[in-house]
Amino acid sequence: MNKIILHKGKEKAAWQLHPWIFSGAIKNIDGTPARGAIVKVFNSDREFIAYGVYNAHSRVAVRLLEWNQQHPIDEVWWRNRVRRAVELRTHLLTDQNNTVRLIFAEADFLPGLIVDKYGDFLSVQIHSSGVEAVKAIIIDELVQLIQPKGIYERSDLNARQHEGLPDANGLMYGDTPSEFVDVIENGIRYQINIIEGQKSGFYCDQRDNRSLTAQYVKGKRVLDCFCYSGGFTLNAFKAGASSVVSVDSSALAIETLNKNIALNDFDAAMFTAIQSDVNKYLRQLGEEGEKFDVIILDPPKYAPTRSALDKAARAYKDLNRRALLLLESGGLLATFSCSGAMDIDTFKQVVAWAALDAGREIQFIRQFSQPEDHPVRASFPEGEYLKGLLARVV
Repeated sequence: MNKIILHKGKEKAAWQLHPWIFSGAIKNIDGTPARGAIVKVFNSDREFIAYGVYNAHSRVAVRLLEWNQQHPIDEVWWRNRVRRAVELRTHLLTDQNNTVRLIFAEADFLPGLIVDKYGDFLSVQIHSSGVEAVKAIIIDELVQLIQPKGIYERSDLNARQHEGLPDANGLMYGDTPSEFVDVIENGIRYQINIIEGQKSGFYCDQRDNRSLTAQYVKGKRVLDCFCYSGGFTLNAFKAGASSVVSVDSSALAIETLNKNIALNDFDAAMFTAIQSDVNKYLRQLGEEGEKFDVIILDPPKYAPTRSALDKAARAYKDLNRRALLLLESGGLLATFSCSGAMDIDTFKQVVAWAALDAGREIQFIRQFSQPEDHPVRASFPEGEYLKGLLARVV
């Protein structure tokens, strides 16, 4: 097996179970490992640290998998890891919820692999060459464990480019999902589009936050921004909101949301769907003097990297400022960031600046995070990406 030798002083994070070895940390390579090959990683004194997957094309040259030298990376290892990740989520699958993230990459010691269960189907994303090399094993294990109707691949993210891998979309097993697949979350029915929808088809990472936010909306006028297929909107209706305005720039999102409103027999007369750029629509509402009791902001990732953080902070601040201007006194802003580069303290500061610029005084009354099927591994804090705040205008 090929060996990776690290520069002296570059092994600390690896010893502490962090799964990434950057190319600059490598002193030399014994052998010529192919992309996706299993390698052994050693410190400068040739002491074994871990097994990992090598990729010369990526800035993360080695993704570490196993720190016990007595547990080599073979087919049994991959199957055991997949099985363990699935077992840890089975309690989340109930008659009120059949959508869950089964595998969350580094958090489950399977870097580069995302698997989401949507009703009878699985949606898979493969971001790394190591998983790409063994995907037949992984799919076979998932079939044995879950027995889905079909498994569909949505590996079309920038991460594959960094790994030197082409996009891959298509059926991996069983039946192709229909245009709209029925799922249930928090007792609410959804029709989601696995093949063409955003990410892997649905944002199940907001499951808990949708339910928590809904506790505050009974009898309230709600504005749901970046609504996508309607997670916050539908939870608000179920909790008794008096009216909901839902905004998204995607025509497919609005089409799907309208289907979901009808699917749950909610009163369409109390609901307005708007296809528009959110910032543009918030400006329009401000000019018209509209006011709301609860506003939800769940924007896309503004800061994909730390280098984009300053620009993203300005965008988050402006977005939250516009929303705060539309709230009644006592109104609530549920605002989120899915940018891993922005931690919760920075996000709080950005929202505080937004309130200052809007001339509004706010109180933070709740913090939101990602649910338990999106765990954060202690040795990999980078896995914590979703954070949110519930702010009250006083």
